[in-house]
Amino acid sequence: MTDSQPPTGAGGPSVRPLDPAELGTCFVLMEAVSLLQHQVEQQLRATGGISYVQFQLLARPAHGDGPLTMTELADGVVYSRSGLTYQAGLLEKAGLITRDPSPDDDRATLVTVTDDGRALVEAVLPGHVEVVRRLLLDPMAGDDLHRLGDVMTRVRAQPPRSATPRRRRPPVAEQ
Repeated sequence: MTDSQPPTGAGGPSVRPLDPAELGTCFVLMEAVSLLQHQVEQQLRATGGISYVQFQLLARPAHGDGPLTMTELADGVVYSRSGLTYQAGLLEKAGLITRDPSPDDDRATLVTVTDDGRALVEAVLPGHVEVVRRLLLDPMAGDDLHRLGDVMTRVRAQPPRSATPRRRRPPVAEQ
């Protein structure tokens, strides 16, 4: 092997390992996100009987510009397409949202929050805000919030998951 070629391993070319500061930052970020996600999930289930994904499906159109397409929701929710459709089905069955064809795009489905869905969002929101403030916002000082928002915006600046092509299943061999 020459110096101009990177070493290769069983998984292909090797990558530069994380230094201790990079690894530590990764661990701290993942732990903080896991803790926040766990506490938010517990609060939403205890207060409203809904999951965080269901809360996102309700809160985004309820507190945004009105009805959103499933694709717009998928772009903001880190969840599989099929899982998102399933969760929307549960919310629709509970009378918390409606799903209708978009008048502007035959391929799109619009999600609209019902009055019952808005009432549920308003019921869980105070506890949600309390958890987010206690675990995320209150520990910050000065310009931390602005800097964190800038950094996370750069980290998230990838194409949305809904834009990722679906993997095709290999054809089943005939017997």
